Amino acid sequence: MASVFSIFFIPVKALLKPIKPHWWLTTLLWMVMASLASAAEVELRVAIQEDTDRVKIGSSTAAIVKDSNGQVIGELNPMDGFTAQSDYYGVSLAQWRAGQLWIEPENDGLVWIGDRWYRGRLLIMPTDEGITAINYVDIEHYLYSVVGGEMIPSWPLEALKAQAVSARSYALYHREKTADKIYDVGNDTFWQVYGGVEDEYVSTQQAVDATQGQILAYDGSIIEAVFHSSSGGHTENVEDIWSEPRPYLRAVPDYDQQAPVYQWTEVFSLADISELTEGVGNVLSIVPQEKTPQGRVRTLKITGDQGEKMITGAQLRKAIGLRSTLFTIQPLTAGDKATGAASFQVQGRGFGHGLGMSQYGAYAMASQGSTYQDILRHYYTDAYLARLRVAE
Repeated sequence: MASVFSIFFIPVKALLKPIKPHWWLTTLLWMVMASLASAAEVELRVAIQEDTDRVKIGSSTAAIVKDSNGQVIGELNPMDGFTAQSDYYGVSLAQWRAGQLWIEPENDGLVWIGDRWYRGRLLIMPTDEGITAINYVDIEHYLYSVVGGEMIPSWPLEALKAQAVSARSYALYHREKTADKIYDVGNDTFWQVYGGVEDEYVSTQQAVDATQGQILAYDGSIIEAVFHSSSGGHTENVEDIWSEPRPYLRAVPDYDQQAPVYQWTEVFSLADISELTEGVGNVLSIVPQEKTPQGRVRTLKITGDQGEKMITGAQLRKAIGLRSTLFTIQPLTAGDKATGAASFQVQGRGFGHGLGMSQYGAYAMASQGSTYQDILRHYYTDAYLARLRVAE
């Protein structure tokens, strides 16, 4: 699928009332020329199930079945369950077989994919390892669910609005980057949590509707507005966590001190990280070697009675399920050359990578009266609000 965004600058004050009279707010006009999108929506492609043998589908209303050429080849009865699977032709569903299949509910119906209901329509297409189910959904409807999956729906509306703008920006950023791939984003925590209508609430719909079309931009481009649960007191510069510097992802003080994940303690045994300690013998110590300016562990040295080994903080975090790499580590029992240390205690702060917006920080700011514009301005340095427009 070709990229659907082009951008150009025009004097827009006469066309659009400013979102809020802050000095940092600017407006851009985005022209969206998508063959699949109507003049009133931007369609996002979300992978729900990827490279699977089969997937359960259905529709809450009657649904049209189309082949890869867009020809109608059948109709699904409402509330009937079906199983799509890969076969010699590409995809099979009941009596229909084609290179790929579209399921398009009528009358604003919902589509059933796997074990949840989703808005929009469904494309089932073959891949090298089976079939992939892709939900084509209006981005605003997608955000109804994402905001509910990423934030607690009872939080202050201004925090939910900030999440809506961040999530919209993140999704559209990746839509541009993946224009030549079969989908734009996935549906799990690696991307953004998207659980269908089950995660929609009145409050999340209000937050999305109140910020409809608003995105974050820097130097004329949509930013990758990453976010996390809690930074542990201070966010990070992006180049200290990832390799590529980005001027809008800068370290700033956080306001997450009341978060339940602000401080935490974990205990793990050597058996928990056995794959990381191969070749060192009995482990005597695990000592951080390099940290970011805010204290996140980049590398650690594992010392044993038969050698040493360097691992990353991310590797240890993944191995034992730590909430972040902002931690200190100490043995609970003294190490010796005969047995090594039996277990280690990790004391840490925060949850997530520490880049961009802290969700608990946004909650705290909103609770103290900050607007969503204030929250976004704090966590995304020198980024500005822009408004998405669709070509008529």
